Amino acid sequence: MASRTFLPAVRTASRSLVSTGARRGFQTSQVLRQDVAPVRKPVGAFRGGLFGFLLGATTSGAGMYYYVVDEYRVSNLLLTEDIYALQAAVQRIEAYVKTLEEKVDAKKK
Repeated sequence: MASRTFLPAVRTASRSLVSTGARRGFQTSQVLRQDVAPVRKPVGAFRGGLFGFLLGATTSGAGMYYYVVDEYRVSNLLLTEDIYALQAAVQRIEAYVKTLEEKVDAKKK
């Protein structure tokens, strides 16, 4: 029962403080009320250097790969062309030798 009698006294005391101007207003400055942009964490020198190195190595590796594949393709085409030219030359020589052998056989008879 003592709590019931104490409660009205607290209410009247708090009302008297509020009514007398003892309450505090909420104020903020103009800068604090502005929206704060998220702060980006700067990329460190080590991470930036490592990322740059990996990007450069990958780019140069890919470029070198395509260069080597293109050179390999060109050299294969040239080699194939040379093989066909050699095969044609061998066939011409074989035909020439056959005609010579036929002429020699004809003269012997």
